[in-house]
Amino acid sequence: MLRSTFTPRFTALPSKAKHSKTIITAITKPPQPVRHNASVENTFLQQHNPTSAYVHLPFCRKRCHYCDFPILALGSSSPQSNDDPRILNYIDILCREIKATSITPSNNKSPLETVFFGGGTPSLVPPKLVSLVLDTLDVKFGVSHDAEISIEMDPGTFDAVKLKALMKLGVNRVSLGVQAFQEELLKSCGRAHGVEEIHEAIDIVGSCGVENWSVDLISSLPHQKPHMWEQSLSLTIQANPTHVSVYDLQVEQDTKFGSLYTAGEFPLPSENQAADFYRMASEMLRDAGYEHYEISSYCKSGYQCKHNYTYWINKPFYAFGLGSASYLNGLRFSRPKKLKDYMGYVQNLENGLVNCCQDSKVDAQDIAMDVVMLSLRTAKGLDLKSFGKAFGSSTILSLCEVYKPYIESGHVVCLDEQRREIIAEEFSSLLSEGDKIDEVLAYIRLSDPDGFLLSNELISLAFNVVAP
Repeated sequence: MLRSTFTPRFTALPSKAKHSKTIITAITKPPQPVRHNASVENTFLQQHNPTSAYVHLPFCRKRCHYCDFPILALGSSSPQSNDDPRILNYIDILCREIKATSITPSNNKSPLETVFFGGGTPSLVPPKLVSLVLDTLDVKFGVSHDAEISIEMDPGTFDAVKLKALMKLGVNRVSLGVQAFQEELLKSCGRAHGVEEIHEAIDIVGSCGVENWSVDLISSLPHQKPHMWEQSLSLTIQANPTHVSVYDLQVEQDTKFGSLYTAGEFPLPSENQAADFYRMASEMLRDAGYEHYEISSYCKSGYQCKHNYTYWINKPFYAFGLGSASYLNGLRFSRPKKLKDYMGYVQNLENGLVNCCQDSKVDAQDIAMDVVMLSLRTAKGLDLKSFGKAFGSSTILSLCEVYKPYIESGHVVCLDEQRREIIAEEFSSLLSEGDKIDEVLAYIRLSDPDGFLLSNELISLAFNVVAP
């Protein structure tokens, strides 16, 4: 599991305390904050009926050098048997958590439309145990017959027999953790697989008839050169997955990379080189027919990851397992990251001492910041009509004033109801007329790729408007 994938890691994104100096010159008058008593009847604040579930399966052969996710390393030589007690015990605890999760009147039971098995390396878990988890989810919530059921798989951890067994269970989407197509880069990352295993895994996915599958790649790795990145992108396009996820390396403090490297310093690429990697990915994948629908995500037409899109549009979702984070009734709730603490959490949940679904007071500003942050990660952008109804039209006007310099520079794009682009001159005219901008302007999105490259700064500017 990588930074910015699947269950969102909001600590990796800008906080309202991290404002750009540009704010001082961009705001022409004090911004109007989101009103604290924003109506809970609006679509953003009324969070009922989750239809998605993230399930964390933390097992890996070993920890990659960039990884700070909660995992349980089994060892590279560990046999992939059906009776590894570490896996059996964890799955038992996980199923107990699912069974003990309360469904309150404000959070009525609805069949799950997406299930995502993330990790870790979920493909290390035997299919019969994946089946047990799916059965437990089905009994507790129901699983739609046409649900998108995704699983992360690493090269070298599965064969055709295992994949076909998973498909028989209903798994219909595979996320393949490739990361790079160069042996030296894979070794420097501490990956447990090599290039030969990548090609074998791609062949297995194809031979098993998996229609919906994704390739994960990482840019800005130590000693990664532009020609290496171009080769990885070219080989990915040649493999013809329906989805590609491209992540820029984040050097986290409590990782091996964190002890060896400083972001932006050799052997890591500079910020300009990292930006060039991002631009290269955007250009090559779009030219190959992939839609850049989210800041790190590309897909063929009709193959957006439905589960991940739940996050980007700020819908509620369940989460189960070590270190996972759910979003229910407008509140985020994280489980412990250490196995012993997680076991204690599940025991307390069964004893009625924990209720992660309980109704609590939701802060409108927090919801507004989530909506802005997540919406601006997508190609659709921020729906200003809905946002204005929920949080106040004055907030929209302040947001437009803040973004005016970036609309002129092309980093922010304005669109009307038909998604026609409103050019800078037209925008300035509408802004000067006040009420007219509410009538015409429907969406604000970041440009691709340059606006996306400034996403942290631009989202921070929006935070200053929403919660100054």
